[in-house]
Amino acid sequence: MYEPQNFDRLLGLEGFSDQLLKNHFTLYQGYVTNTNKLMDELRALAADEKLATPAASELRRRLGWEWNGMRLHELYFGNMSAKGGMDTSSLPIQQKIESQFGSMEAWTKDFKAAGAMRGIGWVILYHDRATDKLVNAWINEHDAGHLAGSTPILLMDVFEHAFMLDYGLKRADYIEAFFKAIDWGAVDGRRLT
Repeated sequence: MYEPQNFDRLLGLEGFSDQLLKNHFTLYQGYVTNTNKLMDELRALAADEKLATPAASELRRRLGWEWNGMRLHELYFGNMSAKGGMDTSSLPIQQKIESQFGSMEAWTKDFKAAGAMRGIGWVILYHDRATDKLVNAWINEHDAGHLAGSTPILLMDVFEHAFMLDYGLKRADYIEAFFKAIDWGAVDGRRLT
């Protein structure tokens, strides 16, 4: 059984109202609850030898949505902190970004442009372990479009629930607040070589 992580340490985070964060935490907890329910239902079908049924197939399809909703939110909240905006010059992640994008500014512009796209989803900086490359990607839904074999190292939620309460339709203002909240130490710790 999966337990929801506690992200109350983010309450009081500049640029994010406590109400927005509490709503977002509740949404995340729903993904954890639904992941557990789906796993229980699949175990029950396995015990009844009914895994080759349409019901089991649909549960498996739904599991990707709920599971990824749970994990993506954990990574998102995990890469934010009141310590955001720290100097990254001594971190290997900055060196990696600069070597591949030319500068932190060029990477930032690219990541923010992906976040400003119309639609709902996630912007994720992935580390492709096979080539040791970094890739900014737009992920439309929790369960589709992820870069296989790549590790998500920085995630920005751009579903409306992540910003509408505080920013309305001003997604660019949310993106600026998010950038001020990035915990680069956590991001650097996710990179695998």
